[in-house]
Amino acid sequence: MSVAKLAGGESRRAESAMTRRWRENYDQLIELRTLPCFSREQDYLELLRHLEQAEAERELTTTLVQYPEGLVPRGNGLIRPDDLLLLPPGAAAPDAQSLDRSGETETPARPPAADKVTPPATVETSPASQPVQPPLESLPSAPHRTPNQTPSGTDGGAQRFPRATGEDELLTPDAALPAAPALPPSLAAPPAAMPPTSPLPQPPMTGPLRTPPTPLPTSPPGPASGLPRVPPSAPSPSPMTPRAPTGNFPGAPHGPMQRHQAGPSTPGDPHRAVFECDPFPSATSCKKCHEKIFHEWSMSSHAYAAVSPMFHKFEQKINDLTRGTLGYFCMRCHSPVGTTLKFPRNEPIFHSVPAAAEGVTCVACHRVKQRYGRVNGERRVEPGDIYAPVFGGSDGAGLQHVLANKSAYKVKTHPGEKGPGQPIHTDAIQFEQLSSSHFCVSCHQVAVFPGIKLEVVWEQYRASPARRQGITCQNCHMGANPGRADGYECGPAAIVADKPVNPQRKHSNHIFHGPGYSIAHPGTFPINPKAQRWNYQQWLCFDWRAGWGTEAFEQALEQRRFRAVFPPEWSNVDDRYDAREVVEENLKRLQEKRESRQRVMENGSKLEGPFFTRPRRVGQPLHFNYLLTNMNGGHNFPTGSLGAQPQIWLNVALTGPDGCRLWESGYLDANGDIADRHSLEVAAGRIRHDDQLFNLQTKFLTTNLKGTDREMYLPVNLDVDQLPFIRPSGFPITTMNHPPLIRMEAHSLPPLAMRRAKYRVPADVVKRPGRYRLSVRMRSRAEPIYFMKFVGATDSMVQAMNERMLDFHAYAVEFEIKP
Repeated sequence: MSVAKLAGGESRRAESAMTRRWRENYDQLIELRTLPCFSREQDYLELLRHLEQAEAERELTTTLVQYPEGLVPRGNGLIRPDDLLLLPPGAAAPDAQSLDRSGETETPARPPAADKVTPPATVETSPASQPVQPPLESLPSAPHRTPNQTPSGTDGGAQRFPRATGEDELLTPDAALPAAPALPPSLAAPPAAMPPTSPLPQPPMTGPLRTPPTPLPTSPPGPASGLPRVPPSAPSPSPMTPRAPTGNFPGAPHGPMQRHQAGPSTPGDPHRAVFECDPFPSATSCKKCHEKIFHEWSMSSHAYAAVSPMFHKFEQKINDLTRGTLGYFCMRCHSPVGTTLKFPRNEPIFHSVPAAAEGVTCVACHRVKQRYGRVNGERRVEPGDIYAPVFGGSDGAGLQHVLANKSAYKVKTHPGEKGPGQPIHTDAIQFEQLSSSHFCVSCHQVAVFPGIKLEVVWEQYRASPARRQGITCQNCHMGANPGRADGYECGPAAIVADKPVNPQRKHSNHIFHGPGYSIAHPGTFPINPKAQRWNYQQWLCFDWRAGWGTEAFEQALEQRRFRAVFPPEWSNVDDRYDAREVVEENLKRLQEKRESRQRVMENGSKLEGPFFTRPRRVGQPLHFNYLLTNMNGGHNFPTGSLGAQPQIWLNVALTGPDGCRLWESGYLDANGDIADRHSLEVAAGRIRHDDQLFNLQTKFLTTNLKGTDREMYLPVNLDVDQLPFIRPSGFPITTMNHPPLIRMEAHSLPPLAMRRAKYRVPADVVKRPGRYRLSVRMRSRAEPIYFMKFVGATDSMVQAMNERMLDFHAYAVEFEIKP
């Protein structure tokens, strides 16, 4: 009995061809035929077609690495496998001549059909001369696509980016974000698995390119690189028109990556291995020409994004609570390069390439060429070596001047160039969104899967007076005056061979003025090339607080005034001296960042008072208030990541005529926490609750199964599900304006708004007449201590968090209390 008879006898020849490969699974086919879901003959035949399509894909995959540019043999030439798989079952594939796309702008019509896919004849090789490699896995089967669903053959070539869309045109959720044009073929990105080096200059292709009529000698697949293996004696593959590969670059969120147009590549190329391991240049490579920008960026929150020990503790804790379902969500923004390279999130980030450990490094912004909106950090970073083009807010005139005078500036535009010279990128393409607030949206407007908006800066800015006035994020956070749109400094775009390039150019400050600060070991942050002499673990063993490497410590040790035991990596006194120089240099940079933080907070807010509302007399309560105004017209005060952080509160203290402190609000407990509901000291009854606390911190509220809502450190509602799995909801939470069972308890101050902090000092405190003093200060801290302990922060992290807390608007007022 044949399978065709089981199917009812129709289309015997077609079904016989489809089932020829499945004879060994004959029993399974019969069993499937008896199932109710395949009772209809049409459903059963559809199943057989699907199996045949999967088998064709599997055969094409196993031959993909044997031919240049992933081509497979068909007819008298080579074709691309995706052109073949787009055909209906049984249709013939076009020959190589019909696939020429050199002058086409539309998808060509498909030729007549053939009956089956013929795999190429493999060339047997000696097992001793070829590595043993397991067969490649088959591609996952997919629904059938018709020819009219194929993408167009060209993308328009290399053009400059169109003028940025106006602010008001991009405010609606449904606004289309046009994609920037692709790079020229000679500058296209390399393939994902094993990127080649930068290409040698090639003449433009003027005519159609033919594929070789005879397939190259092949060998079994080598390492999973996705590149063809060509014997040394074989001729180099002919250059092909750049075309997107069938697979995506690792971690790329939107579509396939263009192939890199490269010249002949041999295993002896000295630059190929370097580029294969690290397709993203480190910021230290950019430092050689952009010294000032590197200095500013090295102490910024962008550079700190992947170094932050608090981030790693926080990210690990929330992944533990959600059973790992959060995945790479946080890493998208904190390490764009690490996410693109699919570096395992459970591995230490300092084991990755330097650009991944540098957080939001240079290429994280200046190698983005597509416009993105609210994508929760899911952006594509274009790979390429130091010679690949970059994208910026200017037209690149300064770079073109340098390239036109290569000998004077002593630069190299390709690794193959002989002699000394500074490597330099070969183009600077204007990308106007980089100078617009919309570029910041992808990481500064973030909603996690339950629908909670952790980052809300963009939504606040979109409705702010600053946006209506045309003020951008860059005007305040990269301008000359931190926190205010008072213009920019002027300075050279780069200094090449000690020659300033475009010295009167607008200089955007890459410190990115903001309130964030580092609690990392000063040997690991700010980013310092001198610190790379030791690895991260070695730096953590260097006790800088004890004075290692200082003259006082080392002389006392030499005089044997005390004894010290050092780890092996720090047993050499010269190493300790050298490391201390790095620490002292980084501490100076941290102080520079602190001054920027101070100016941001003082420029962005104003505190006035005290204002007394009742007569001041002995034995009567003292009523007064302070007026806090948000001077920032762009977003709330505070803004950024809500929920656990940040904290901004008012600390007020009353001192009596004898100099003793009589009353205080905004005080800290033994752990350094403010005395609110989350204080562990308050919960244990060891300190009283601060009933008059003025705190602008936003917190999470979760719904209990019974009773009232409660504040929680993280919005993982264990009352509802003790084994939570965070997945995108199937319910349109936007119709509720908040996620189900979770709400945000916001206390921040809107743009240009003001709020009064009202206080009442009990009558039993004011017992004697005389001169009293009210001292006040605003305090800013990145994380509450209870939350740090919750995620497992170390004591040194807690100490640094409290030591580097910022006080601003600090002053005191004296007044009289009459009898």
